[in-house]
Amino acid sequence: MTVDKPKNNVNFPLVRRLEAVSFRAWPASSVVYDGSWQVRMTGSHPSKRINCVVPLDPSDYGNTDIRLEKARKRFEDYGRPLLVRETPLMPPQLREHLSKSGWSAFEEVKVMTADISSAELPETISHLPSQDVGRFVEAHLKVSGDDAGLRPAIAEIVSSIVPPLGLFIKEDVEGEPQATVICVQDIDLAGILSLDVAEDSRRLGIATQVLTSALRWARLSGAKLAWLQVVSTNEPALALYEKFGFTEAYTYAYWRKGDAQ
Repeated sequence: MTVDKPKNNVNFPLVRRLEAVSFRAWPASSVVYDGSWQVRMTGSHPSKRINCVVPLDPSDYGNTDIRLEKARKRFEDYGRPLLVRETPLMPPQLREHLSKSGWSAFEEVKVMTADISSAELPETISHLPSQDVGRFVEAHLKVSGDDAGLRPAIAEIVSSIVPPLGLFIKEDVEGEPQATVICVQDIDLAGILSLDVAEDSRRLGIATQVLTSALRWARLSGAKLAWLQVVSTNEPALALYEKFGFTEAYTYAYWRKGDAQ
């Protein structure tokens, strides 16, 4: 996979702020620093966002081989493959080093933002957020089809989110979950995470309903800017988010040693 190099017109202060709030919105169970490299590990859940090395200073690229080997051993202890997450904050020298050392980039993700302070949100049925983590996790598992064995790990992650959050569940008339989404309100920013719609409930406008409810709640809670992350090849999700005014702020990708097929 070929991933474009970071664009020169990236808003670096915004990138730093969105990276910081994203760490709080989806917390890893273990976080250590090697210089400005954040090493995020979570033994109970395989999510790449909480199992990767994230370089956060474009000038911090010394002793690369030693630091990567140190990180590899830490990941090995957790039974995880070493992944490096490339954002616009990653040193270009590190990117070049990875490319020349047999690493491959994969899974480009768009980080998108939307001004919700005065946005005209669609008129849909409103859903109030739940604070019942257990109920939300059960609904999420049914809707997403994720491995039920991840139930304790997902509950732990959601329970570890420190900023105020709303857990949104859209159910049918029989009480079966159709869609779920997490909204994390961090001062004036609102993060949209884990938006899932059950396969038999897609293309019915349900994603629009539950996203509208989350954004309205966030705005009432004081948020002015909403953000989210979406894989760049997920065209239906991109179309939905663009309808709400989300535009690309920057992209990131993951690197791993060897073939990225």
